[in-house]
Amino acid sequence: MNLLITDTTVVTCDAQRRVLERCAVAITGDRIDAVGETTELLVTHPHHERMSGRGLAVLPGFINAHTHTVLTSLRGTVEDWDGDVIYRYMSPISYTMSDAERAVMSALGCLEAIRSGTTTLVDPFRHVGTYAGAMADTGLRLWLSESCADIDTRKIRFGEYTIDEAFGQIFLDRARALIETWHGARGGRVNCQVAAHAPDNCSPAMLAKLKELAAKHGLTRTCHLAQSTGEVQAVRSQHDLTPAGYLEREGFLGPDLTLAHWTFCTKADVELLAQRGAQLAHCPASSSRRGLHKVPIGWIRDAGVNIAIGTDNMSEDMFQAMAIGLIVHRSGRGRDKEGGTSPSAQDVLDMITLNAARSVGAEADIGAIRPGMKADLTILDLAHPAMRPIIRLVSNIVHYGHPGLAHSVIVDGEFVMRDRKVLTVDEEALLAEAEIVTRRVWERMIDANPDIAPPAGELRWLDV
Repeated sequence: MNLLITDTTVVTCDAQRRVLERCAVAITGDRIDAVGETTELLVTHPHHERMSGRGLAVLPGFINAHTHTVLTSLRGTVEDWDGDVIYRYMSPISYTMSDAERAVMSALGCLEAIRSGTTTLVDPFRHVGTYAGAMADTGLRLWLSESCADIDTRKIRFGEYTIDEAFGQIFLDRARALIETWHGARGGRVNCQVAAHAPDNCSPAMLAKLKELAAKHGLTRTCHLAQSTGEVQAVRSQHDLTPAGYLEREGFLGPDLTLAHWTFCTKADVELLAQRGAQLAHCPASSSRRGLHKVPIGWIRDAGVNIAIGTDNMSEDMFQAMAIGLIVHRSGRGRDKEGGTSPSAQDVLDMITLNAARSVGAEADIGAIRPGMKADLTILDLAHPAMRPIIRLVSNIVHYGHPGLAHSVIVDGEFVMRDRKVLTVDEEALLAEAEIVTRRVWERMIDANPDIAPPAGELRWLDV
């Protein structure tokens, strides 16, 4: 697409973090060709289609650094229930779904992401090859990975941590097939990572195989880390180490590794992870659903770790992730210091643009607006009460932004949403189908796993 967006405000997220007024952005093909004064670009790009950007702001496309789109199927349930949700609900529901059902729920997550101004999703989960095509068809940029484990995640809720090589081999085979089929697909818009699910369900042998697989294909890696007290206790029981210490012992840490959560890391863990150059996929909104996220974010920031933001489970709303993330960060500089007004709003915006691009090794292509970068853009409507008055635009966006501001979304130089109309998804049909699928899956899951039945009367389906 050749497009010239004129007379607009450009939030560049470039090295100077410039906010440019009454400027233009020229897109040629799948790249940003020029950024500058509207009058100049009208002369240099006379044949480009023109789009008035007056009253709009153009930002680098939002990058969700860690999500599980299939888990939209749990929305509005486990956020309010006591007990472990990872092995009690998240694992069982993913195994209960058919391939077609996973495709529907992942597409629903992608639709919400688009309507929230997101251009890129990083999605490690199970059976990913069965729904990668549905996600790719939405037009988003993707980093996908099969979350591998060789301790059966369906049995952990019963306290069983036996290594199952055959179970692990299934995941390795899926991971290899996903890479062979999807890495570099759709003109490079879809790429893969290598993922270990978590330290409590991956043996040393599994970690070694995954590290070898990533090296063979030159891929970045990801893993959950210290996401629950159960994980910390299991790793301590198995290895007499913290989760971070276990990954260090196995040579798994490194700058190509982005670890999600770090919720129950010690200060020594944080120092070790920072020394190894590990990166954090921080999911403040999801992790705060049942109380403010316990992550030792002050220690992590003090250590100079690259922090990217994701939504994790049941939501793809990056505005909410930024707003809650800012609160979590400002709640304390570590567990032993007072809070304040650091980080800045721009720092948090960096976490879904520049920092998130770095977390997947793509900072040369996405995460900022400058010539030569991929044309992945989020366009927000500033003619909204939540955005006025505009004194400090970035502060408005981070503190008060919401999905209703998303006007248009461009990925790889093509509109996936234009003037609030999603172009790549039959939205009405998808919403109806996702409702049917979710009800059907919940019924089957409870029938097959009576021990995980929710609190009495808690599943009340609304006819819509």
